[in-house]
Amino acid sequence: MLAAVFFILLFASVPIALVLALSAAFYIATSGNTVLFSSYALQLFSAIENYGLLAIPLFMLAGELMNEGGLTRRLINMARILVGGFKGGMAYINLVANMMMAAIMGSAASQIAIMSRAMVPEMEKEGYQRPYAAAITAAGGLLSPIIPPSMLFVLYGVLAQVPIADMFIAGIIPGLILSLLFFIAIAFLGLFYEYPKGNWLSVEEAKSALWMGLPALAIPVLIIGGILSGAVTPTESAALASFGAFIVGKFIYKEFKFLQIPEVLKRTALNSGMVIVLISAAGVFGWVLVYEHIPQNAAAWIVQQTSDPFVFLLMVIFALLLVGMVLDGIAALILVVPILLPVAQAEFGISPYQFGVIVCLTLVMGLLTPPVGAGLFISSAMTGESPMRVFKSLIPFLFMTLLTLVLLSWNSQLVLFLLS
Repeated sequence: MLAAVFFILLFASVPIALVLALSAAFYIATSGNTVLFSSYALQLFSAIENYGLLAIPLFMLAGELMNEGGLTRRLINMARILVGGFKGGMAYINLVANMMMAAIMGSAASQIAIMSRAMVPEMEKEGYQRPYAAAITAAGGLLSPIIPPSMLFVLYGVLAQVPIADMFIAGIIPGLILSLLFFIAIAFLGLFYEYPKGNWLSVEEAKSALWMGLPALAIPVLIIGGILSGAVTPTESAALASFGAFIVGKFIYKEFKFLQIPEVLKRTALNSGMVIVLISAAGVFGWVLVYEHIPQNAAAWIVQQTSDPFVFLLMVIFALLLVGMVLDGIAALILVVPILLPVAQAEFGISPYQFGVIVCLTLVMGLLTPPVGAGLFISSAMTGESPMRVFKSLIPFLFMTLLTLVLLSWNSQLVLFLLS
């Protein structure tokens, strides 16, 4: 009955936070355990009583301030110095700029929206087809959940009760592997499509782009360097990033105006508020799942299917690809981690860091796959291109993402090396 109510509400387009909260309330009312209602409100609030979750609105604020303050444009110009002269240079610039933005924003959907506005018109001007330009930009959003900082890693760290800073470190090598495979995909696609020839910047132009981009580049360096050195926590690094983005945009680039602050804060509050409410509702839903021994039952079933950790992780990837197609990544993460993580650790001896990187990357692929595909529709809305045409151009990048997931499942040291 609980599952039936959950799916009826879900497919009736009820907001996912209400689906979770109402399903839990329905279970309590119909199971006869009405005494649980006395703890219902407590479970709603306890799910968000974690200092680490404060990083989510702060990273969102940093991204908003960078976009409004002109930092995003300067990072794109810096990317031109590195790869702009290659054949198909704008495709490589797009990917490098996305890597830089992934080290700041932490949100795939926000990154896709911002970079679609910035990159797709520029690529079209240089002769790239719009679906391909939109696909590369959307694929760059897949770097956001694993290149630190990552909001999914923040949430996973809270759910799995592992240090968020260690989760960030665990994502560095997988993020570089995925970036390299994306570069290879672009190079192979260049054998079949006539990419426009890129142009290297002159020495003076390169010096200017580098000089103007250094203040913007200082933001991701501040975030990652502070976390890796242990000087700051992920939450403190998010606060520093927001402050740094404001200082650079206001006093160095002089593009950010004080009059923009109310609108920036409003967007940040609305976007982070939706996430926090979702976490709260999912907390009470997870409480019901544990009460019903669903994680234990799932563990017993999975152990009957295989005893190989690699096969288990492949099963998880396949299942989460289906889940990610219909559920938001954050909601899906909150639902699956309490069920599958105990199984991965107790029955297969899988590190929570390896499991977390694989789960987060798999779920974020759902942003770019029908039928829900929020990132796919964001890219479509920002560029005016058909979602299915963008999706067809995305297929090589989704294949490279799956290849990355298989590699991470096969060799745990690709995740754990920097933690050892």
